[in-house]
Parts: sequence; structure tokens; C-alpha cells
Amino acid sequence: MAHRSLGPGIDGILVVDKPIGPTSHDIVGLIRRMAATKRVGHGGTLDPFASGVLPVFLGRGTRVVEFHLADRKRYRATVCFGASSTTDDLEGELTPASGPAPSRDDIETALPGLTGPISQRPPDYSAIKVGGRRAYAMARAGETVTLAERQVTIHDLSLVSWDDTDPERPIAMLDVECSAGTYIRALARDLGDRLGNAAYLGALRRTAAGPFAETDAIPLDAIRKAAAEDPEAIARLLRPIDTGLERFPDIALTVDEVEAVARGQFIRPAAGFEAGAERYRLRAPDGALAAVAIEA
Repeated sequence: MAHRSLGPGIDGILVVDKPIGPTSHDIVGLIRRMAATKRVGHGGTLDPFASGVLPVFLGRGTRVVEFHLADRKRYRATVCFGASSTTDDLEGELTPASGPAPSRDDIETALPGLTGPISQRPPDYSAIKVGGRRAYAMARAGETVTLAERQVTIHDLSLVSWDDTDPERPIAMLDVECSAGTYIRALARDLGDRLGNAAYLGALRRTAAGPFAETDAIPLDAIRKAAAEDPEAIARLLRPIDTGLERFPDIALTVDEVEAVARGQFIRPAAGFEAGAERYRLRAPDGALAAVAIEA
């Protein structure tokens, strides 16, 4: 049985409510300093202009990041019609649209066509590499960027609110549940194109990342304040490492098996396997998560 052993330390998952401004990497660096640990990673990039749920994994928690990378995400997206953007969001250069502005009925009619498995062309200003270079670097240098379409899934797409105070520049707020790797900027752009107008993403908030919801997220300022008052505060804010891994069945290990796992050895647990499972959570006799494993 191949496994990822989980050793001691400050371990767990900190669900951060990322504010607008810092990058996801900035948040990781800040948490690393506050927690005084080098082993920190995040579970899905949020652009600087976006806010919301950013799971940050510490210590042994970094060993389970890979099991969350494919988690579904949920967003509240503000889509602005009447102009296109070079970056597909509010930070780019805007060009007024030539077609008529859409109505609320137009939006509601178009949304089902962008729901389900769809092909999506990532924004030119993205971190995707083309010939070893980042697409955004090429775009900023004025070079032509050609990115291949990719398959993503929009699981749910609905209109939350509609503002046509400016009839030439109406604004739609959408609720989006999507697969990992979906660009909400591209979704906004494609919605504008589909309606014969143009659109860009005006604001974005992630309301869920897999099992981590907006109600679980702790504002960054609150984390800073708690850590400044008490160096142990970060540890108390952590969620268990196996949060969201309930889909993997448990296997109870003996003390000897736990020790073998800690040494990086392959094991075949005496408790046996559950047929058809993708992965397993290996539990120490005290119930602690010892490793996540696959049957080899």
C-alpha cells in the first residue's frame, strides 16, 4: 500500500477569507510567518482582485493539498456588459461594445447554454505557460497569445441580481458552481459574446472551495490580530487535516503498522481493504490520521 505519511508539528487547515488586494502567494507567506513554519500551501489560486474562501494548509496538512485540487468551487461573480476588457476583468483596457445591450430575459435565456461540460478558452492574461513562458508575460509584451480551449464543467449557473440603471452598461450578479480550472473571467467574456454584446468580470468572490464554505472562512485581519495577541492562536484556528476527505474509507492500523508507515514502508493492513475505494484514510489506534493511501 502506497501512502503519504503524516508526521508531528503544527498541522491542519486554516480557512482564510482573502481580502481584495494580496495574491494567494502573499497570503501563504503571511501565514508562514505568523505560524513560524515553512510548510504552508494553498488549495486554489484567487486573483488579487478577488476575495473569499482560500484554504491554507499547514504542516502535515500540506500532504493532503493534492486531494483538494480537483474540488468544486463556488463563486459570486459580477459581470459587466457593454464593454470588453483586454484581461477579461476590470483591470484591463476597456473597449465599448458595438452590439445592443442585453436584457434580463436575454441573460436568463443564455445561461443554460453555458451550463454543463463546456469548452473554454483561458484568458490571454493567465499564468498558463506557452513554450515555457507565462501567457500574461507574452500579452504584456504585446505578443500574440494563442491558448487552446479546455474542457471545464459549470455545475450550476444562476442569475442572482440584475442592475440596468445604466441601460447601455447593465450588470448581472451570477452564482457559479464549477469544476477546478474554470476561469470565471472567461465565462463572463463568453456570456457577453453569446449575447452579441461584450462583457468582463467586474468583481469576484469565492463562496466555497470543496468542503470549505464562506461561513468557515476567517477574515485575514482577524487572523493577524489573534496571532499578534497570542502566538498559539493559529493552531487553535486550524481545522483537522482530514476535513473534506470523508469520501475515503477508514482503515484502522495497529501500532506496528503506524510505525511502518512513519518509516515510509509499504504495508498491507491486517484490517483489509474496502472494495472499489479510490483511496483510504489510515487511522492510528487513537483515531489520528496516520496517512492517506492507495492500494498498490
